[in-house]
Amino acid sequence: MQTHKHSFVEEYDGMVAFGLSREVDEKSLMYYLQKFSDDDLLKALVPRLSDEEINRLFELMSDIMRNHLNDNEYHGLFLKDEHEH
Repeated sequence: MQTHKHSFVEEYDGMVAFGLSREVDEKSLMYYLQKFSDDDLLKALVPRLSDEEINRLFELMSDIMRNHLNDNEYHGLFLKDEHEH
């Protein structure tokens, strides 16, 4: 059984643009992030990243989660850990 899902990018048929409205920005970001996390794209892209780029991406994603998710959300939503913390 799959734990992760990426259905938004498959189902969204709205505008993908930035700067028009907060709602469009949020949906566009979700669309971009799901496309970015595609297995085939990551297999091609990640080996080409510099050490600095890898560290910057990791730090940015970690900081965003640390700033906006509590411990239970981090474990449940990101780690997909079924145990409560």
